[in-house]
Amino acid sequence: MREQLNSELKKSIINKDLVATKTIRLIIAAIKDRDIVVRTEGNQNGISEADIISLLKKMQKQREESIQLYTKGNRMDLVQSEEDEIKIIKQFLPKQMNDDEIKNLVKEAIEINDAKSIRDMGKVMSYLKEKYSTNMDFSKASKFLKETLI
Repeated sequence: MREQLNSELKKSIINKDLVATKTIRLIIAAIKDRDIVVRTEGNQNGISEADIISLLKKMQKQREESIQLYTKGNRMDLVQSEEDEIKIIKQFLPKQMNDDEIKNLVKEAIEINDAKSIRDMGKVMSYLKEKYSTNMDFSKASKFLKETLI
């Protein structure tokens, strides 16, 4: 992932793509910040690929929240800027599951964990997070799980 980011940064600089250059630099800086924290705790390898993916998802979510605020404030120029950054961030994230895939995996997890009521939701969610941490939208999974268990 780090090599891919550096490679894409070089391409964006060569192509004079200012949005991509700025966004990728922000991503690399955030990774380096996390690396510093982890290295002070004794892990000399820095953060893992899973942590990088988690960081990218967090960055995407921050921009989505900003879009909502900018839309309310009628700042369409800033909305477009945030949307452009989200497109760049998504290039580095694994493909996310669609709703049908999530529903099927939630049903499968319910059967595997023998979930009968809403009280079993934590057990099912932890199972899903363990197996599909990088490419499942857990807010959707939680919604589908509640609908199924109620």
